[in-house]
Amino acid sequence: MAAGVKNLSKTFVWILMGLLFLGLAGFGATSLTGTVRTVAQVGNEDISVNKYVRELQREIRAVEQQTGQPLQMSQAHEFGLDQLALARLTALAALDNEVGELGISIGDANLQKEIVAIPAFQGVDGTFDRDAYQFQLDQVGMTDTDFETDLRKESSRTIVQNAVVSGVEMPSTLTQVLTDYVGARRSFTVATVNTDALPETVPAPTDEQVQAYYEDNQDQFTLPRTKQLTYAILSPDMLLDSVDVDEESVRRLYDQRASEFYQPERRLVERLTYPDQEAAETAKAQLEAGGTSFEQLVRDRQLELSDIDLGDVTREDLGEAADAVFAADLDTVVGPLPSTFGPALFRINGSLAENNTPFEDAAPALREELAADRARRQIEAQAEDIDDLLAGGATLEELAGETEMELGQIDWTRQSDDGVAAYDGFRTAAEAVSEGDFPEVGFLEDGSIFALRLNEVLPQRPEPLESARDRVAAAWTLEETNKALEEHANSVLGQLETDGDFMATSLPFRIENALTRTAFLDDVPADFMAQVFEMDTGELRVIPGSGSAFIVRVDELLPPAETDELRQAKAALEAQLNQALAQNIFDVYVRDAQTRARPVIDQRALNAVQSSY
Repeated sequence: MAAGVKNLSKTFVWILMGLLFLGLAGFGATSLTGTVRTVAQVGNEDISVNKYVRELQREIRAVEQQTGQPLQMSQAHEFGLDQLALARLTALAALDNEVGELGISIGDANLQKEIVAIPAFQGVDGTFDRDAYQFQLDQVGMTDTDFETDLRKESSRTIVQNAVVSGVEMPSTLTQVLTDYVGARRSFTVATVNTDALPETVPAPTDEQVQAYYEDNQDQFTLPRTKQLTYAILSPDMLLDSVDVDEESVRRLYDQRASEFYQPERRLVERLTYPDQEAAETAKAQLEAGGTSFEQLVRDRQLELSDIDLGDVTREDLGEAADAVFAADLDTVVGPLPSTFGPALFRINGSLAENNTPFEDAAPALREELAADRARRQIEAQAEDIDDLLAGGATLEELAGETEMELGQIDWTRQSDDGVAAYDGFRTAAEAVSEGDFPEVGFLEDGSIFALRLNEVLPQRPEPLESARDRVAAAWTLEETNKALEEHANSVLGQLETDGDFMATSLPFRIENALTRTAFLDDVPADFMAQVFEMDTGELRVIPGSGSAFIVRVDELLPPAETDELRQAKAALEAQLNQALAQNIFDVYVRDAQTRARPVIDQRALNAVQSSY
């Protein structure tokens, strides 16, 4: 019982701390007119205004945290948060009423142990701090009496809950059936019928066939909701020609990034160190005599190859060992040579030649980089003036005439990703813009600025056949090809039903052994394995695909493999089923207790609380 009380008290404390972290202030009857103190009565239990407000605020804050937007009371009402908060409090009150009828409670000593063990109520020395206790309760508008009463009720509810769900277990037969279903295996042979197996290719569709397919399948050729936008944009690329970059600035940037343009010769090296010269020489002798391999030497040192990999190194990185390492051929081991950590063997895995880029070759890219950076700064300086023009009523067309911005138009959908629509900033603005919104300056990832205007919203609509013709013809061809493939596969199936010889079909085939339902196979339909598991031993079936068809024969039905993974899955499934059954039983018990308690809701009090927001 004490363990149950402790678990539940922790649950309540987390709820309380969540309220504290959200900074909820006491908000109750004092802010309402009249003498309203409760919003509902459930049996002998009352739901106070303060409790309801705290629970409602908790629901609202949870939604605000998820959306990142403040939530008005009208919106909370639309989302049903007020009813959700009331329903939860009513269920708890019904359970409290049941507990009271049963006469269950914890003693004062146990209650005291629970309170002093709560970290939020402890001082810096880890002991109970009365001032901290009072401060935390003041933050949520609770008195110590209210808190202790709630904690006592919470602990009592846990005792009842443990009594209801204790020992609840789902029948083991269900767990075994589900495990057998998940772990069942099949061995089967599958032949693939591709287009090259067809006696003749599907001809191109006629105009009449294209028209008929288009009319019968218009849902496949529908244009999405489209926003017709006009935008003005100023990008760094548009200003590059007008930006002057002096030679001295280019030379300075070249010198600052000299490491990018002067790359000395490098080697890809592994270094295996030894505690002394004798041990290193012995290892090298074994390697030269063929008595071991470099990999085995690494394992003998209780290391992995990744532990000794130096990557690409220069002469300066290797110190005294540099000359020998850089003179060695690839895929050879040299040493023992001195290193920072003692005598070492070095294996050379690769070589990177010296790569030097002279100033004349690097200058054009550096000059363009400097020009783009200066262009971005110029754009930033103009952004505020352009925004002022828009605020003063200037249209985008006027903006393009008075500034360096260029005008453009786009039919934007959520699938648009070309040109200006490739920028996240533009897509976000296009998604948010509504009819009547005034253009304002926005920034793109490359330093560009833009402003846009919504001209018209086109609803989802059929795409004209003129623009969709190629896709309609391709869809018709694929459908007819799939029909031909399935028909040919069925003709081969008849042959297999007679002799069962896949080799005689001249089709490519493979044998899959002991696959489960979740096995993944390339180039097969999504429901392929599901259909395989519907079949009996020896059964043949054609499974149509897209651009191919498959002839499948089930060779063997196999039970689940006795693996650790399956045993762990079975144990997890059993625990989940037991928990679900226990929760369902407890939910039924709470609903029954709530029905017997006959809750009475004070709608006027609820309205008063909501209007006080």
